Amino acid sequence: MSDDFLWFEGIAFPNMGFRSETLRKVHDEFVIKDEDVIILTYPKSGTNWLIEILCLIHSNGDPKWIQSVPIWERSPWVETEMGYKLLSEEEGPRLFSSHLPIQLFPKSFFSSKAKVIYLMRNPRDVFVSGYFFWNSVKFVKKPKSWEQYFEWFCQGNVIYGSWFDHIHGWMPMREKKNFLLLSYEELKQDTRRTVEKICQFLGKTLEPEELNLILKNSSFQSMKENKMSNFSLLSVDFVEDKAQLLRKGVSGDWKNHLTVAQAEAFDKLFQEKMTDLPRELFPWE
Repeated sequence: MSDDFLWFEGIAFPNMGFRSETLRKVHDEFVIKDEDVIILTYPKSGTNWLIEILCLIHSNGDPKWIQSVPIWERSPWVETEMGYKLLSEEEGPRLFSSHLPIQLFPKSFFSSKAKVIYLMRNPRDVFVSGYFFWNSVKFVKKPKSWEQYFEWFCQGNVIYGSWFDHIHGWMPMREKKNFLLLSYEELKQDTRRTVEKICQFLGKTLEPEELNLILKNSSFQSMKENKMSNFSLLSVDFVEDKAQLLRKGVSGDWKNHLTVAQAEAFDKLFQEKMTDLPRELFPWE
């Protein structure tokens, strides 16, 4: 079990599968190509769901690819040891994922035409999902209690740093034509319309029946039953015994977990931290 984080430039990372040297190379040397498509999220914001959707858009709804290749190979995380190696060797247009804050992201991106989809989620749900997820895996420092994790999250002393800083860092990019901002909540509320918006952003045209296949094969139930997408293939070195890493896939679960005092404290923190950003950016508020 991990007793601490790997710290790099003031940000906490898991201490398995990550190295400071690789994180530095990712920022300084990794070349992003104009034809790349990048999924960008703060952890526990719907990353895997978006990967599944993009893979199915690529295959016009045909599930063969998502049922035969593990999700972490279809869209590797560039900052991990494995992801960096895979992407450095891959030819042609690449699909990849990242949780990196803007200051650690590959600097080559900012002069490229690569397309980024940034998916954000109500931080209260991010907190709850994160608590259960990080307690199910072996590669991060675990909180001693729910209360301790709440404190860590509010202070930003968690994997990939502060949610508030992550959002603040990336939001200035939202007006750029190669940057699409989405929320987990809109994806959940109207999946069809949001998938159509993604297709428009990518310049992809789909037939109605192809869109129906994408919606069917990227549903939470389909992902939970697909061993290439539900993380059941991860070794016991990474995951606690019998842990379910795809838990609920819903919005608003925080209401079942946060105490009244915690919800009030979080509301106050949100108002303080996000006062400079327009409220319409956050559909859950």
